[in-house]
Amino acid sequence: MAQPIADRRDVDFVLHEQMEVTRLTENETFAEFNKKTIDMIVSEARSLAIKEIMPTQEPGDAGCVFDGGTVTLPECYSRPWELFIEGEWLAMADTPEWGGQGMPKTVALAANEYFIGANVAFMLYHGLTHGAAKMVEEIGNDAQKKTYLKKLYSGEWAGTMLLTEACAGSDVGALETTARKNPDGTYSITGSKIFISGGEHNMTPNIVHPVLARIEGAPEGTRGISLFLVPKYRVNEDGSIGEFNDVVCTGIEHKMGINGSATCSLTLGGSGNCIGELLGEENKGMRNMFIMMNDARQLVGLQGFGVATASYMHALAYARERVQGANMVKPKEGSVPIIQHPDVRRQLLEMKANVEGMRSLIYFSGICHDMVKLAEDEETRLEYSQLLEILTPIIKGYVTDKANEVCSHGVQVYGGYGYCRDFPVEQLLRDSRIFQIYEGTNGIQSMDLLGRKVGMSKGKPFMGFLARIKKTIDQAKESEALSPLAVKLEAVYTRFNEVVVSLANAAMGEKVQSAFAQSHPLLTATGDLTFGWLLLWRAVTAEKALAGKPKKKDLPFYEGQIKTCAYYINNTLAVTLGRLAAIEDMDDAVIGISEESFGSK
Repeated sequence: MAQPIADRRDVDFVLHEQMEVTRLTENETFAEFNKKTIDMIVSEARSLAIKEIMPTQEPGDAGCVFDGGTVTLPECYSRPWELFIEGEWLAMADTPEWGGQGMPKTVALAANEYFIGANVAFMLYHGLTHGAAKMVEEIGNDAQKKTYLKKLYSGEWAGTMLLTEACAGSDVGALETTARKNPDGTYSITGSKIFISGGEHNMTPNIVHPVLARIEGAPEGTRGISLFLVPKYRVNEDGSIGEFNDVVCTGIEHKMGINGSATCSLTLGGSGNCIGELLGEENKGMRNMFIMMNDARQLVGLQGFGVATASYMHALAYARERVQGANMVKPKEGSVPIIQHPDVRRQLLEMKANVEGMRSLIYFSGICHDMVKLAEDEETRLEYSQLLEILTPIIKGYVTDKANEVCSHGVQVYGGYGYCRDFPVEQLLRDSRIFQIYEGTNGIQSMDLLGRKVGMSKGKPFMGFLARIKKTIDQAKESEALSPLAVKLEAVYTRFNEVVVSLANAAMGEKVQSAFAQSHPLLTATGDLTFGWLLLWRAVTAEKALAGKPKKKDLPFYEGQIKTCAYYINNTLAVTLGRLAAIEDMDDAVIGISEESFGSK
């Protein structure tokens, strides 16, 4: 039977062999999560995803229904929603004090890979709810935590994130939503928000909205933005649901993908009766919102990965089953499965390399989260938290760029059928396109990488990240089989170091615009180097396993890891060297061309 969503053998390989996740369980914090328990968690997640969530993917694509301020989600969501909540899957890695399960983040990511790959639109509601809860946990006062946290972490109530307005998209500081302080310390909120995922729906009795707004008299721009908790229904002192809070849905967007996720327009205080409470300090809203934003950006990378791995598994199964054309060297034997054709194999290996690079990167980010939690000293905690900051634009930006490419290959492998809605890869490609846009476009991620992350703390964290890559290269050079690949990766590593310093210096000088015109190519080159590192790390791990004389059935898997690494380094990274040369040249055409030269009005 073909494996839908994800290759369980590879999931186990990354968890237990590459990342050695069970080493985390040596700490008392995660002591109960031994290998048997971890494998059981992943198995249960896989079962729920395949049996209950994945069947909602196609019918859910019909979309949500808006009618007079109410939004009804696809009916097929009801049962898996209940099962997801009953299984307490929403807060897997969160503190048991507020209803979480306290498991390693790395394990939670493996479970979520299956859930998201099964139906990313369905899982959007839960992802944003978790993000809202995390923000309340980190900056909310005791009363807010008591009122909201267990309701959110349990999934009894849903959560969202209200940033965008018609006049304020990426430029959040231009928002017009206002907050007027009331005598009792609450605030009257007035304004309109757009593109709100899960802003209104019928699956939970209450929805809690973290809202960015400007208190009357506060400074202009981002300096004067505050953050408020605005529930759809007010909450009584005993925790029960009270009166309607004047949060009105005025419509939903009609999108090319993720149609099962209701993307709403909301009006707050249209009748002058929307009440919010300050979350965190006044005028610190943007800083506080980034607690949720960074969580959301890592989630978006996971979403891109989830649809990419699903597309790859569908394409692989189809290529093994679809008989079309003769084998080039054995034409007399008649038609063969298309997986025997060179260009199909090239596309599948391209998909495989990128999907496996994504999995290793995202699971490694989980290790970083877990190390922040387990760190016994501030230096270690800071090292891993800063490493996470560096990885975030790569996870959100590079992974989602590659996810869209992988899903496009998935359609191509299916041929004409891939373009038809009878097969899942068509929807996965449509769904994948949004991830490059929301939670900060990938252009913004690239500017964050060049403008903030490369030079953060005088460049020490970024140099520490690169040192990890060099360590793996040095390990691989000790192997006769892997040394040629390590040498090629080292050449890219060395060239990257030269170029990133040159570009960072230019970004601080007179050619700042030309430098930032190269920020997205730099993000791509950084991602290429990162995947090369992770795939070489996989190859080193696989070679050790082969030296240990594994079971015969495991030989193709381990040998495949080395071949995949070789394909990526010999092909993708050859292109990366050309990209680095172009970045260093810093051609001025992007800035030098006049607006009129783009075309006639």
